[in-house]
Amino acid sequence: MDEPKAAPEWRISQWFNTTEPLTIETLRGRAIVACAFQMLCPGCVDKAIPQMKAVHELFGKQNVTVVGLHTVFEHHEAMTPTSLKAFIHEYRITFPVGVDASGDDSHPAPQTMRLYQMRGTPTIFLIDKKGLLQGQIFGHISDLQLGAEIMALIKED
Repeated sequence: MDEPKAAPEWRISQWFNTTEPLTIETLRGRAIVACAFQMLCPGCVDKAIPQMKAVHELFGKQNVTVVGLHTVFEHHEAMTPTSLKAFIHEYRITFPVGVDASGDDSHPAPQTMRLYQMRGTPTIFLIDKKGLLQGQIFGHISDLQLGAEIMALIKED
């Protein structure tokens, strides 16, 4: 990645597992590991969700916030907020999950997906304590590499 830039604010239509909406600005001072996923994406279900659950467990008390971004760009009828609520319960996801705001006729891709120019899901975002986007990874990243990236975010001043 080039010189880090401010991470764009997420465009979220609904939140789960949090009493208040989360923003990059309100999380300033904490490292953020965000994962864009879809509940019908095999790579998300098999790899990304379990990995984010582990990150949440391991790093949650070390100034790291894990955020799920449900970014639906296909199968819209099946992946509703009601279905997502059941998915979160069944997969025992305890970290906050936001529903990426829908696109419109002129730009059908979800709004956060467009802002970050995502290629698909899963996509992991590494945001430092200052709100700068330090990394964006499409697809799976090894646990060891992700842990090293998170430690770099934690140690930063």
